[in-house]
Amino acid sequence: MAVDRIYTVRRDGERLDKIARAELGSERGGTLEAILDLNPGLAALGDTPPPGTKIRLPPRPTSTSVTTVPRIWGEQE
Repeated sequence: MAVDRIYTVRRDGERLDKIARAELGSERGGTLEAILDLNPGLAALGDTPPPGTKIRLPPRPTSTSVTTVPRIWGEQE
């Protein structure tokens, strides 16, 4: 997997899921797993890596499909 950029943890208490959401737009859909794959040993630091930790980030995911939510009540306009 390609590395897009490197993020440096700035302060105590920065959670990995919050970093993923802020930097990549989401912590879901395999984003956290991609970060952990790019950073061997990061999981051992827990969900709040210490300040100064460098984290390799994958490219920001692109949305190529539109999700349609079915309507339960009423007609679609």
